[in-house]
Amino acid sequence: MKIVACYNVKGGIGKTATAVNLAYLAAHEGARTLVWDLDPQGAASYYFRIKPKVKKGSKGLLTGKKTLEDVIKGTDYSSLDLIPADFSYRNLDLELDVTKKSDTRIRKLLKPLANAYDYIFLDCPPSISLVSENTLVAADVVVIPTIPTTLSLRTLDQIVDFCKKLNIVRTKLVTFFSMVDNRKKLHKQIIENPPEHVRVLKSYIPYASDVEQMGVHRQPVLVFAKSSRAAKAYQALWEEIKTSIHCG
Repeated sequence: MKIVACYNVKGGIGKTATAVNLAYLAAHEGARTLVWDLDPQGAASYYFRIKPKVKKGSKGLLTGKKTLEDVIKGTDYSSLDLIPADFSYRNLDLELDVTKKSDTRIRKLLKPLANAYDYIFLDCPPSISLVSENTLVAADVVVIPTIPTTLSLRTLDQIVDFCKKLNIVRTKLVTFFSMVDNRKKLHKQIIENPPEHVRVLKSYIPYASDVEQMGVHRQPVLVFAKSSRAAKAYQALWEEIKTSIHCG
């Protein structure tokens, strides 16, 4: 079982779209795949047409009244399951704070699923918090979508510093550029001269209406626009990330 966390402090940069499309690709290849929608906004759950509701909520999971196996839902796609979001996740930080070994609780919850899934994708809320700490600790690879702008690169620096404080090895972090508009001079300059303190993948996701249309179709791009630039970009991105996962 390999755990992939899709994470950034900023919202609206394609984090959930990344988790959904990469998970779909993994499952389409035949890998047993699970997405855990940890964001109380529930965008991944919405894309998969599943109600964002977990019986007994996050408190039930942390106290053992419910296990993750109890709340897993099947999706419309073979080999792809979902643990939906729940509005109670907004309190997950507070609930983690009063548990023992609070920084490893999510990893412990996921451990019983090791023989059931090949990949688990964590769609993380955009924050620096105990939930973030848990997902970063649990993950084998942390995938960080980054828009090629000065402010987004500043946020990337903050994430790298946060991971350093948590003693998370930098080799676990991979970033890629998302929402790329090649008509913009700054975007092109940053892509041609990427930061050197973190691994930047060659693949990038273009700024494309097909990605925005996920909310209309409630499907991965690779389902309703499989020949589009965005679909091909996610495919290339997944090939690179798989190499990162299995070659470390």
